[in-house]
Parts: sequence; structure tokens; C-alpha cells
Amino acid sequence: MRKGLLAVALLAVAGLAAGWWLTAPRPLDESDLPDRAGDAENGRLVFFAAGCNSCHAAPKAKGEEKRRLGGGLALETPFGTFRAPNISTDPAFGIGGWSDLDFVNAVMRGVAPDGSHYYPAFPYRAYQRMAVADVLDLKAYMDTLPAVAEPSPGHDLPPLFNIRRGVGLWKRLYMDAPPPEVPPDADEVLRRGAYLVNGPGHCGECHTPRDWLGGPDMERAFSGGPAPEGDGTIPNITPHEDGIGDWSVNDIKTALRTGLLPEYESFGGSMVAVQENMAELPESDREAIARYLKSLPPLKSAGTE
Repeated sequence: MRKGLLAVALLAVAGLAAGWWLTAPRPLDESDLPDRAGDAENGRLVFFAAGCNSCHAAPKAKGEEKRRLGGGLALETPFGTFRAPNISTDPAFGIGGWSDLDFVNAVMRGVAPDGSHYYPAFPYRAYQRMAVADVLDLKAYMDTLPAVAEPSPGHDLPPLFNIRRGVGLWKRLYMDAPPPEVPPDADEVLRRGAYLVNGPGHCGECHTPRDWLGGPDMERAFSGGPAPEGDGTIPNITPHEDGIGDWSVNDIKTALRTGLLPEYESFGGSMVAVQENMAELPESDREAIARYLKSLPPLKSAGTE
């Protein structure tokens, strides 16, 4: 009897240890950072490519107000309501006291300075593909933005989803899922487009359908699907007739610069903020994005197969 109880206890301890290991954060180390100061000028472009103000500025902010990153945008999902935090330079309520390593681990690994996991409403699954140098440049630019002395709004989640440690298992399942491959003979423009779309632009975070755990279905990458917030649908942006198959590279560039679509309509919803940020990028980047999107495998819209 005692041996049986001891065996059960040992199995329980082993199970807990395995679970603790599987859900552990995997942060970068100081040695992973380049030995150079951040470039705020490049960081400004990274800021717009990554769309930081789309979530972290006040909803419907305009002009200079879009530089105030006090958070507040609510993302209503099947897993609860997530609210974007204050990431301004305020040392008490924002990230003004963060080191370079703190910032890089948050952006690229989804790990907070205290070692806890961030929820994947923060698109670090895409940001992990960014160059560390670009992330440091982003921090250098964000360090020039105004402090907002307001506390971060809290999330509204069911009890089970309040256990952040469990996000580590989600990361094990989905963090390393690769985007569509770039052809080996791709030129620098196409590779730049792949970097912008799959890294800072995090386009697949909305335009790729998800499974019941909220993980991306990479076999259907960019084929659209239900909106992550649970309201409406996100369009297919592959070069299929269901998507942007009849759009030219110039059509895509024009849409990203002006917001005007080939059929003389305009972007709506959350895409308005995305387009406004894309308009801040150089024309060469919009060209790269357009060429990459046209190079994707054409897929029927998710859910129509």
C-alpha cells in the first residue's frame, strides 16, 4: 500500500515538474543583443511597420495623440477581453524603467520583466521573426515618445485563462510555426516583403484562420477567416480569386498608401489604422509588401473549401 502511494506521489511530482518545464518562458540573454546603440530614425519606421499605436494609443486617436501610448484598446475574443497596456515612457505605469533586454524579451518572446508570459493577443509570435537590431531601434524611438501617467487597464478573462503560466504550453504548440517559405532564388525586394509581412507587420495574426485553441492554421496562411475579436470576417489576402488575385502590385501599393481599393471603395474597421501606418513607410517597403503578397500560394478563403 505504501509503495503504491509512494509511486503515485512520485508520478504526481514528475508530472508537475514536466508541466513546469513545458510551460517555462524561453527568454533571450544579454549576449543575444548586438553591442550598439539603438537608431531612433530607423526605429520610427519599425514603429509604423509594427503598428504599435494601433493598439496602444487611445482608440480613435489622431495626430499627436497617436504618440501617446497609454493603452486601452479592448480586443474581445472567444477567450475573454484583452486590453492593450500602457507602453509609454512613464516609469511607474508604462515601460520607462525597462532595460533593452526587458524590451526585446517582451517583443520577441512574449516574456515580461518578471518572467511571466504575455498573452498572445500581443503578436510576439510574429515579432519573434524581427531582427533584434530593429527591436532595439524601436525602443530607441519609443524612448522619445511622451510619458502617460495612467495605469494599464486590466483584462477581463474567465478564471482558467487567468493562469498565465499555461500560455507557455500554447507557445510550445504554436510559437515556432513557420510562415510560407520564400523561394530560394527570391531577390532582396521579395525577402524584404516577407520580413515586413511576417515580422513587424504581423499580417498573418489577423488574416490567418485559427483553431479552437487560438493557434494559427499555417496551412491556410493569409486565407482570411473569422475576425480574432469574434465580430465579422477578415479577408483573404492571397492571390486567389477569393482574395486579391485580380489586384496588381500597383493596386496593393496604392491601397496601402491611400486607403483606396481598386474597386473605388476604401479600407474599413481595424485596417484603417494599419493603412495609416503603412502610409508612413517608404514606397520601396510598400512595393516589397505588395510583391510578397502576390507571391503567396493562392488559397480559397478559409471555410469555403
